[in-house]
Amino acid sequence: MSDTAPEPGPEPETETVPRTVPEEQEREHDPAAPAPLGVPRTPTGNAEADALLDRLADADHLATDGHVEVYEDVHRGLRDALTALDARPGPPVPPASHQHRS
Repeated sequence: MSDTAPEPGPEPETETVPRTVPEEQEREHDPAAPAPLGVPRTPTGNAEADALLDRLADADHLATDGHVEVYEDVHRGLRDALTALDARPGPPVPPASHQHRS
């Protein structure tokens, strides 16, 4: 061990301009900011239903009070799609093989 102290080097440069946190990073650290729920959406095989269910992802980027509008919109679309299925005529019913007598 040596009794001589190392000579001080040049002072490290310091920033004179304060660093600002980018808005995107600031949102990441804000616990009150909207955050994706990460709920997986499995395709149904019906293009109309899949498009409506994909719309639920819009709620991930909205404040809680904006979720209701998205949920109601998706619900209305799914209800209309189901109603349309009921309105379609089904295949013709085959004639009865025997006649009913009273």
